[in-house]
Amino acid sequence: MRITALRTKVYEWTGPTVGSEMKLSTNPMDLFEEAGGAHRNTLGSFVFHAWLVVEVETEDGIVGLGNAALSPFVSQKVIDLHLRNIVVGANLLDIEQLWHRMYRKTIAFGRKGTVLGAISAVDIALWDALGKVLGQPVYRLLGGATRDRIQVYASKLYNQPADSLEAEARGYREAGYKAVKMRLGYGPRDGAEGMRRNVESVARVREVLGEDIDLMAEVYMGWTLTYARRMLPMLAPFNLRWVEEPVIADDIESYAALNALGCAPISGGEHEHTLAGFRTLVERRAVDVLQFDTNRVGGITQARKIAVLAEAFGLEVIPHAGQMHNYHIVMASYAAPMAEFFPMHPVEVGNELFWYIFDGEPVAENGFITLDPDIPGLGLTLSDRYLDSFRITETG
Repeated sequence: MRITALRTKVYEWTGPTVGSEMKLSTNPMDLFEEAGGAHRNTLGSFVFHAWLVVEVETEDGIVGLGNAALSPFVSQKVIDLHLRNIVVGANLLDIEQLWHRMYRKTIAFGRKGTVLGAISAVDIALWDALGKVLGQPVYRLLGGATRDRIQVYASKLYNQPADSLEAEARGYREAGYKAVKMRLGYGPRDGAEGMRRNVESVARVREVLGEDIDLMAEVYMGWTLTYARRMLPMLAPFNLRWVEEPVIADDIESYAALNALGCAPISGGEHEHTLAGFRTLVERRAVDVLQFDTNRVGGITQARKIAVLAEAFGLEVIPHAGQMHNYHIVMASYAAPMAEFFPMHPVEVGNELFWYIFDGEPVAENGFITLDPDIPGLGLTLSDRYLDSFRITETG
């Protein structure tokens, strides 16, 4: 069970990308830009076209795969300088101890953000390797399956012209999804006109989907408390399942105030990074839906604990971004009623890269995915189909 190697690879996309003439979503950088500025056709600095892959190898030649989506080059350097010497030579069975060693060694400059992403990638690789060694899918190591299949919601519907917005929403309805998430394009700097446009977009999608399909709206931290207090009552008639990340992630008191309004459940946690941070969110009743991402929050070792915390308080866990490291958490938890799903799409924001780097990601059918119980570990392998479209930087 000894770990003999830890390798890192950054997959940097060099192939074609697609864009939009409209801003894809409101976001935190709106604070610094005039409405209608050049940033309107992007998500600003939140577009990412590279991905970190971690390989952990045991003395028997078993290789576990982990990944981190954000700040891949910085995460790679954190692993090279600070984490590799903790993991190599250790026993694969000591995952809990390894997690605490990595976290405590980097706590002075880590605690959140990129360092937790690096720890997450290593931890996910450890669990993948352990599942392969034991011949079991990871969800079985976490307690086993809680269902035969996982409901997923279609997650795209970026801000766009009305005709294409309606067409995309109609496609998800016809594909059998029972839940769909859209992005709202306007925030405080867009004034009353932007508020009207937000409402019009939600109204169009709701009309296409009908009342029997759940609709969620993401803001990606682009609003202020005052703006959200005005906006949420305007959205209440559309029966949103949740409004996601209305304000910046550290403003927990504003989350709590908005959740208390009762206009729509508030969700968040995509940009929270520790078990302690989620404890604060839960204690403050700041959100009704916890949306950690396993490859940001400390990996499977921490994600499973957050899922238990949510269950204890009667809250839902619906991880950010779907993907296999999150699906196994969902499969093993009764607190997780469904998962996010990014349909395969030409490279745009960066979430799509998972499809181009890995094989084994399940495809949604009629709004559900299944995890093969006979494939050990996470069920992923590295793809060689798109290698010509990546620049790969490898260490270790």
